[in-house]
Amino acid sequence: MKKFKIDWLILPLLGVVCVLLAWSFSSATWAHELPSPSKTWEKSKEYVLKPFEKRGEMDQGILRFTWYSLALVAKGYAIALLVGTPLGFMLGLSPTFSKTFDPIIQVLRPVSPLAWLPLGLVLFLSAGKQASELGALFTIGLCAMWPTVLNTAVGVRAVPQDFLNVAKVLKLSRTKTLFKILLPAALPQILTGLQVALPIALIVVVVTEMQMGGYGLGGAMMQASRFANSPGVFAGIVEIAVIGYALVAAMAWLRRRLLAWHQETQGPTGV
Repeated sequence: MKKFKIDWLILPLLGVVCVLLAWSFSSATWAHELPSPSKTWEKSKEYVLKPFEKRGEMDQGILRFTWYSLALVAKGYAIALLVGTPLGFMLGLSPTFSKTFDPIIQVLRPVSPLAWLPLGLVLFLSAGKQASELGALFTIGLCAMWPTVLNTAVGVRAVPQDFLNVAKVLKLSRTKTLFKILLPAALPQILTGLQVALPIALIVVVVTEMQMGGYGLGGAMMQASRFANSPGVFAGIVEIAVIGYALVAAMAWLRRRLLAWHQETQGPTGV
């Protein structure tokens, strides 16, 4: 119990204290324009203590802004999952498909979200008022899709040949082979890709909101920047960091539970 408290409570708190001290020292010495922790709290406490209050379109509680952003994250993440997973299976199963499209994926994967966003807006320009949201979803889904695609492909390629031989001996159809052999065996890699994609989706959401002036966290930070509200900008950075950490931790917990459940109920291959 003592070691648990040291590892999971005391040491993380010590790290937070060190960061706050470094932040305070920087704002008091060489970075005078950097708001101190106390000034940041003073300027942003109204948004934190009244998280659901709406005083205006860009003057809302912190959880209202968070809700707008997380709604976009969920939609874009779902697109990445629904498109990226089948694409990863095709890359892993078909050498011809992989040789044809893998080079294109490797070239497009490093492209910045700021480059994809204008293309998304052009693609959905005919949607009228929905063009901005659809363009943002296109950008989020595309950028979050790459880890899902690549990790799924790696997982499928790593399926032992013995597992596939079992499918042939049992004369399983392609559909049963997919769901009883390939999917269970590749599940750890697939979940790893989804875990990596989640914070990417959050990052891209903030970028798109800052560019388009949305109502979420990115839009609130851009609004604060326009009015030279440095504490508001810094408070947004802290909030995004906390939300990102919480999402990754939740996804890691879900991954562990799913893998444990899978091992208990189906075994390594699902056969």
